[in-house]
Amino acid sequence: MTKVFIGGSRRITRLPADVRRRLDRIVQKGLAVLIGDAHGADKAVQQYLHGNGYERVEVFCTNGTCRNNLGGWTVRSVPASGKRRDFSFYAAKDRAMAEEATVGLMLWDGESVGTLMNVLRLVRRGRTVVVYLAARRGFVDVRGEADWSRLIEACGAGLRARVEREARAEATPAGATTADHTEQRSTQTSLF
Repeated sequence: MTKVFIGGSRRITRLPADVRRRLDRIVQKGLAVLIGDAHGADKAVQQYLHGNGYERVEVFCTNGTCRNNLGGWTVRSVPASGKRRDFSFYAAKDRAMAEEATVGLMLWDGESVGTLMNVLRLVRRGRTVVVYLAARRGFVDVRGEADWSRLIEACGAGLRARVEREARAEATPAGATTADHTEQRSTQTSLF
């Protein structure tokens, strides 16, 4: 079963027509959606899906507390350690969605480290990620390490350093094999 991890930058609060068309294709195909509970892109996508009466959505929340679940969908509580609600606290749910997803759709404002980390998490698991680049108002497919490298090389040095620091803190998932990655990639083309 195809499961689409949809996420993005908190600064993206409105969905461009191109993104809405992609979401419409996801709905038309009846694909399962995994989404977080953050303000910004998560909330905007939730509003759109709820407004279209889409039910195949699961909202991932850290420690069972959802900031947004506009459709009253099933909640997946992801445990996180620590009391500080910082980057690593919320990254726990992002890692869980990346582990379960078969493909990703990320809406990136050109600055969000968290969105780039979600792209990397999916790529490390051999998943294809469709990335909406808000500044260019277009999409790029990130299908592997080479595509990831091109995406990150286009970033400024400061952003690259922050992403590299976060990436080093996370290990490649255990049990993933090259054969698994190849199989996933071959089935993930032109999904939406």
